[in-house]
Amino acid sequence: MVILEKNIAQMAAAVMAGLARKPKQLPSWLFYDEQGDAIFQSIMRMPEYYPTRCEYEIFQRQKEAIRQQFTVAGTPFRLVELGAGDGLKTELLLKHFLDQHTDFSYWPTDISPNVLAILQERLEHALPALSVNPIAQRHEDALRTVAADREHRHIFMFLGANIGNYSLLEAQAFVNNLAGAMHAGDLLLMGFDLKKDPRVIQAAYDDPHGITRAFNLNLLTRLNRDLGADFDLDAFEHAPYYDPETGAAKSYLVSLRHQDVHIEATHQTIHFDAWETIHTEVSLKYDLATIETLARKANLEIVRHFADSKDYFRDVLFRKP
Repeated sequence: MVILEKNIAQMAAAVMAGLARKPKQLPSWLFYDEQGDAIFQSIMRMPEYYPTRCEYEIFQRQKEAIRQQFTVAGTPFRLVELGAGDGLKTELLLKHFLDQHTDFSYWPTDISPNVLAILQERLEHALPALSVNPIAQRHEDALRTVAADREHRHIFMFLGANIGNYSLLEAQAFVNNLAGAMHAGDLLLMGFDLKKDPRVIQAAYDDPHGITRAFNLNLLTRLNRDLGADFDLDAFEHAPYYDPETGAAKSYLVSLRHQDVHIEATHQTIHFDAWETIHTEVSLKYDLATIETLARKANLEIVRHFADSKDYFRDVLFRKP
């Protein structure tokens, strides 16, 4: 298992760079400590959070169609999942592939070593015949690790609408980078949350149970613990909104008063005005034309769309020509 941990100096540098900006922002990878991982599992179980259920339905109903696309070349492959998380949805595919005697190995990657360890332990018990090779790295580093191997056919997966955590420019750069790591004939299965009723989307990021609020505020708890900051969580509030024109669902932390926050790790104090925001996350919703543009600019071919019954979500299969 290859492990790349964010040390305190790297975290402090990213935090100070983000809080020095106007408007302030923090990178979304800060969400995913052990507590953040657990809260996000709760988010995925919320009735309002539809993306997980939609993709789960796609895998339940279309797993054989997906397997046929993956095996059309007739050669073994490495299934590389970027940002694998808990892998619960992916396990549907993995079990089906094994049941059909598919010749493949599974290479889950994630920035969180904790969540990968949990995933590996569960799969070793649930699917003992599966070859699991976790890589605890950021996406860019994991792609370099995989791209160095030119002996195997690779099928990449980037599920759960994680592409929505990038702006359109960032998403294009990410897909271009991913395409650059692919060899001719390699495939990519990517999940996209589609534009839909704005009220459905808003509820997924501003639930009445307070779970998304806890997830956002846990970021400050992590900074207090790891960087010796003194954020008063009662002095900040979770503020999400969805813009149906741009398709961007954004999450903010809003300072409820004038305040100063000291960060011991950097020996610096950050001032917040009343109602000043920290942008913590974006989740971009796509239309089909934007997906096609993403593929064309990365020189990837669209092989097939897999949709849920409400057409809220698409898993799109791309091929490197």
